[in-house]
Amino acid sequence: MTERIDALREAFRGVKEAHPFEIDAIVIMPEHLHTIWTLQQGDHDFSRRWRQVKSAFSREIEKVEQIFMSRLRKQERGIWQRRFWEHAIRDEEDFRRHVDYIHFNPVKHGYVQKVSDWPYSSFHQYVRLGILPVDWAGIGNCEFGSDLE
Repeated sequence: MTERIDALREAFRGVKEAHPFEIDAIVIMPEHLHTIWTLQQGDHDFSRRWRQVKSAFSREIEKVEQIFMSRLRKQERGIWQRRFWEHAIRDEEDFRRHVDYIHFNPVKHGYVQKVSDWPYSSFHQYVRLGILPVDWAGIGNCEFGSDLE
């Protein structure tokens, strides 16, 4: 995904125009992404938005992945998992833990030593806004674990 970051950003932009939502936190990894969204009051249709993001992004990238028959029958590409994990944030602490998990993900997966070194993350916006320090989470030591996955 990171090698086609502009296409992914454009997919998100288009869906946000048609069906408004806020991206509270995001990290885009080479093969997956994590994000927290806030939808408008009374709107709970995450599925539509994910379907449209996946579709818009898929239309913009070349078809080089292996596609199995089960996906071909459903006209699916092989670049997305079929489902997504949805979790309703319970409170401020839950929100903080999920944002921390998202921002720490590139370190967890070994792509960088410091959170600030990963360019495809809302972490940099949190730093610009003064919410987190640029040296947040130190080097490779994090209390967040697989309990959020």
